[in-house]
Amino acid sequence: MFGSSRQDPAVVVLRDADGIAASLRQALADAEAGERPGLERALALAEEAAAVPEAELRVRWTRRRLAAAGFDGPLDSVEAVRALRTAERRLGLRQAVALTKEAAAAEPSAGKRPGG
Repeated sequence: MFGSSRQDPAVVVLRDADGIAASLRQALADAEAGERPGLERALALAEEAAAVPEAELRVRWTRRRLAAAGFDGPLDSVEAVRALRTAERRLGLRQAVALTKEAAAAEPSAGKRPGG
């Protein structure tokens, strides 16, 4: 999930949805009639997951990490950066700032959390 060094602000998104979809396609090709509906639904879900943009995945990840850390303040605050870096010790300052800004920008009303 992190860049190659503390100085590198890049964050790499890792996901297995493409590989899972390929495995499901193969299973579907070999499936008996009774197995096909469930495999077709599973394949559709995997393909849907594979189509989610990396930016959205980073935002989801950031929000989940902050929520797990008990943070519920503004996403574009120093406190959010601190909470994210506390939750993910290997995350550099520039990375944490970029992630929290991206998450804040994706919020509905100009970076403010709903209800807060």
